Amino acid sequence: MARFSSRRLLHAGVRALQTLILASAALLPAASLASTKPVLQVVASTAMLAEAVQQVGGSRVAATALMGTGVDPHIYRQTHRDIARLSRADLIIYHGLHLEAQLLPLFQDMARHKPVVALAEAVPAKLLLADDEHPDLHDPHIWMDPSLWQQVVQAARDTLTRLDPSGARAYAENAERYNQSIAAAADQTTAWLHAVPAERRVLVTAHDAFRYFGRAYGYEVLAIQGISTESEASLHQIEQLVDTLVRRRIGAVFIESSVPVQHVRALTEGAAARGHQVVIGGELYSDAMGEPGTPEGTYTGMIQHNARVIADALGGQP
Repeated sequence: MARFSSRRLLHAGVRALQTLILASAALLPAASLASTKPVLQVVASTAMLAEAVQQVGGSRVAATALMGTGVDPHIYRQTHRDIARLSRADLIIYHGLHLEAQLLPLFQDMARHKPVVALAEAVPAKLLLADDEHPDLHDPHIWMDPSLWQQVVQAARDTLTRLDPSGARAYAENAERYNQSIAAAADQTTAWLHAVPAERRVLVTAHDAFRYFGRAYGYEVLAIQGISTESEASLHQIEQLVDTLVRRRIGAVFIESSVPVQHVRALTEGAAARGHQVVIGGELYSDAMGEPGTPEGTYTGMIQHNARVIADALGGQP
């Protein structure tokens, strides 16, 4: 009997040890997950900003965007769901420079309770273009110039470092890596766009979102609407632009993913009525990136897409 009891005790001990090992193993993933849990929950107004913050923040940050594919930030208004998401965030990031004009009162209210930062306003004023319709404002479309967007990435790095000093080294390394990828994409877009003969470097679009692009790459930019899509295109403006297309023999105009196409079609129809054929050269991403999971759903993929479409339509060799 004593021998049998010893065996039972031995088996019981083995089972207890196995249980302890299994319990410990079960705890390991939870501990691992806890160690990589984001330090900061960030909500950004646009997908471009959310990407920049996520790239800089890495595993220490979870960044999401209020606005998705094809959404126009000039006229976007918050939903109840947006307010709930912003209320739960540790940090709110928006572009600034009056891009999200309809959301400014909400951001100002949120700033009484948590950090709210306009990253584009970190770009020195001397590098910004004026809004011709509103002299006291600047053109907000700085992402059209990759060198300016790199400054937004640096502002994201500085903002995250202030809130989470322990992550300073990671934020600096991530920002440097991301900006290197932006520089590489910019080099490629420059090569494609400069393949277009100089006399054809005229970009005609739905609204005036490409002025920084024009300055960066040496293109003349013409648009139907002003800097904000809130501005209305008059019949006189359309007729003037049709006259320019016909007189200068411009052969292509471009639609935008976040702007209705009817005004651009009015240009092609007006030119055709005067005996000059103008084609729609393609769709450009202006105020919003493409679908998530596609190349155009990233910042570098978006600017490369735009460059390829423009160069191809205007006679370059992308």
